Amino acid sequence: MFDFLRSDLANLKSYTSHLESKTLLNLDRLDTNESPYDFPSELKVELARAYQNRLVTNRYPDGSHEELKDAIAKYVSQSTRGRKITAANISIGNGSDELIRSLLIATCLNQEGAILIANPTFSMYSVLAQTLGIPCTIAERLPDTFEIDLESAKKAIATSQNPPIRVIFIVHPNSPTANTLTDREIEWLKSIPQEILVVIDEAYFEFSQTSLVEELPQHANWTILRTFSKAFRLAALRVGYAIAHPEIVETLEKVRLPYNLSSFSLIAARMAMERREILLSSIPQLLAERDRLLEELAKMPQLKIWPSRANFVYISSTRSDTEDKGMRSLAEHLKDRGTLVRYTGEGLRITVGTTGENQHTLERLHEIVTGNW
Repeated sequence: MFDFLRSDLANLKSYTSHLESKTLLNLDRLDTNESPYDFPSELKVELARAYQNRLVTNRYPDGSHEELKDAIAKYVSQSTRGRKITAANISIGNGSDELIRSLLIATCLNQEGAILIANPTFSMYSVLAQTLGIPCTIAERLPDTFEIDLESAKKAIATSQNPPIRVIFIVHPNSPTANTLTDREIEWLKSIPQEILVVIDEAYFEFSQTSLVEELPQHANWTILRTFSKAFRLAALRVGYAIAHPEIVETLEKVRLPYNLSSFSLIAARMAMERREILLSSIPQLLAERDRLLEELAKMPQLKIWPSRANFVYISSTRSDTEDKGMRSLAEHLKDRGTLVRYTGEGLRITVGTTGENQHTLERLHEIVTGNW
């Protein structure tokens, strides 16, 4: 309709979040990999007190994020076996999405570069690239394991010239398929030349306890992303962070919006760091529930169950009619019965919920797959 709008955005679909709140009241929301547990009430009281005593609403928030950066650096350093991470290695974003966008702006704008992803994976890499007019090249995954087809990836890098691939996005563990990087995949990442940025998204680190952060000193072209939206239960407040070489961090600081996090989000994230033992205490229960889901789902021969190192599981169909509509219809049947899951990559990603939510999911799935589905 308007000639001033970019024509290449006409076919891009905007991101759609949850259904209307009134529709969600009676649904188990297992479609977005959030924690099923709210911020504990005692911490909400502390947060409200901090809001009352420390927050000045007529002033801009701390745009440097220095206190939170220091707290995050100390937390990350605990998993680096003595290799110290400092505030100079940390950049903080309004969720990881902002950091992904900033990395794209810093590397690929003006036709200077393209990105490489291996589908199925987190959709926002390609969506954000498209909003910026950045080409996205797709590598294959091996169908039996969901490992990256390294020959496909190498070929994509070698043949992508105008523009060349400047960024590779990897999730570890991958979403939606929940598999961690193999030794072979990691060795390939180590071989990537310095002129290509490797972004390793560790959104589910607290569940997998598998990280490549200690490799950063040897690979200056790597950046690791993490988030407060999953294990730390702060999805509503939108806080993510990057761990990277100081030069990359300095560039991210140049391209991010000023005052990109509210004072309330900064206070909550600092509290999450200070009270992380309380927040992360739910992880053993979630992992036990994940394993129970995997065990019970494996008893349904109509479904193929994939191993998981995250707070979600991935299932596909064993039926001979592996048409796209089969798993789509399964997701619709589940929604009709009260469970929201995510259809993606020709399968279903199911977030691990509370014990009750998981039991509902198992019962509903059993009813559907043994019926006329």
